[in-house]
Amino acid sequence: MMIGVPKEIKDHEARVGVTPAAAKALTEAGHKVLVETQAGADSGFTDAEYQDAGAEIVGDAAYVWGKSEMVVKVKEPIEKEYVFFREGLVLFTYLHLAPVPNLTNKLLEAKVIGIAYETVRDRQNTLPLLTPMSEVAGRMSVQVGATYLEKEHGGRGILLGGVPGVPPAHVTIIGGGVVGTNAAKVALGFGAKVTLADVNLNRLREIDDIFGGRVYTLASNSYNVAHATREADLVIGGVLIPGTTAPKLVTRAMVSQMKKGAVIVDVAIDQGGCVETARPTSHSDPSFVVDGVVHYCVTNMPGAVPNTSTLALTNATFPYLMRLANLGAREALKQDAGLAEGLNAWMGKLTHRGVAESQGRDWTAVADVLG
Repeated sequence: MMIGVPKEIKDHEARVGVTPAAAKALTEAGHKVLVETQAGADSGFTDAEYQDAGAEIVGDAAYVWGKSEMVVKVKEPIEKEYVFFREGLVLFTYLHLAPVPNLTNKLLEAKVIGIAYETVRDRQNTLPLLTPMSEVAGRMSVQVGATYLEKEHGGRGILLGGVPGVPPAHVTIIGGGVVGTNAAKVALGFGAKVTLADVNLNRLREIDDIFGGRVYTLASNSYNVAHATREADLVIGGVLIPGTTAPKLVTRAMVSQMKKGAVIVDVAIDQGGCVETARPTSHSDPSFVVDGVVHYCVTNMPGAVPNTSTLALTNATFPYLMRLANLGAREALKQDAGLAEGLNAWMGKLTHRGVAESQGRDWTAVADVLG
């Protein structure tokens, strides 16, 4: 199979979809890998390393897209890349379609086969290709929050861990999944007071065991979330319903009652955000203020640490990539029910229920399109 690796062009996105190690394994398996020049440079991988691994370096993104049977990316295509869509092209990347109906339209119109990292499942019914980036984003959310609590960035001027005789910041985390757990780990490491809210009581019991009771746990409901956000210096949104728009658990009214100079980091913004006042931002213009509360809502947070993020992501994606290359998309999807969960678009048909419900569209079951 001809596999293409274009350079990411989303704002400050420095990750790359295939490492030299993965390129070497693919070429040794008989596949051809086209890499756009400098695609891996910001992640620490040179063109020479890709060439040594057997990949071909090309200088034109259009050539990579046009010659490849499968394109492997990190982030969802942006408008400049829509012109490269064509019938039968396999696109393997994060798609996050629920909040972007225009991208959904373009994929369906061009009859692209879109396989989304974020909805692939494994035998344990977890999200193996989303997990590594959720780990990175969860840990980063506390670092970012600590920075924006500084007065220079519009925050309250609070040191996250405090000092002897001065209390630490209060961090409230909404969601006890991968993002929330990793955020709690780092926040505790900073010395902050940490409260975590989740709707799943069994998950709260697990959190209590994991952290030895050092994290205050709350059953997630509107009353508890309102109280916890009102008391917080930093709120981290880590809610996820795979493939579907995130629920708005922190309302505009709750934000208006928060402390002036408090900070919100909405990690769920890729799926529309779990904070009503949140809107997508970029690394070039990462924050804004609503009712005196600083909002950080960058849609590709892990892109700020591209070497770590690329290695973590490709460790997870590579086995699926090799399977798709060796078997072809149809057969790989038929043989692996978890990979088939990642199929969002197939030759003009929307195949993910969560995306369809978020956008009010019809959808077709994966089994029906694969035959």
